[in-house]
Amino acid sequence: MAKPGSTKAAASTDVLVSENKKARFQYEILDTFEAGLVLRGTEVKVLREGKISLDEAYARVDRNELWLIGANIPEYRHGNVQNHEPKRKRKCLLHARELKKLHARSQIEGLTLVPLRVYFGRRGFAKVTIGVCRGRKLHDKRQHLKDKEMKREIRQG
Repeated sequence: MAKPGSTKAAASTDVLVSENKKARFQYEILDTFEAGLVLRGTEVKVLREGKISLDEAYARVDRNELWLIGANIPEYRHGNVQNHEPKRKRKCLLHARELKKLHARSQIEGLTLVPLRVYFGRRGFAKVTIGVCRGRKLHDKRQHLKDKEMKREIRQG
């Protein structure tokens, strides 16, 4: 299980493909999990080009499997008839105990599973960081912006 603020040494060898910056504003992130992604060949080629959209994506536990839903990986431009579907469901790989935790937190506590970033790990496999999140209300978002602005002013002197 990856913890928020994980070590810099492990992250330095990862190749970031995309980050969901909207999620950090719209949700309060309570916990994070690292999962592998099951992809087709053309999807990997498109990810290597850095093309993926996580804006409308979310994750869901279904029949003891974690699925990434709504992530848009555009078709590979050199692909042929065997090209992938851009918004298909993609399976995520997790340990069974992590899957049980995610299922409990999303179903019982009513929290949302949101993909925060997609990257290639040290061994070259595609990974996704899933955040267990609670949605922010409008006044929480305003307070979050005020806090960010105050921190920026303090840093600038």
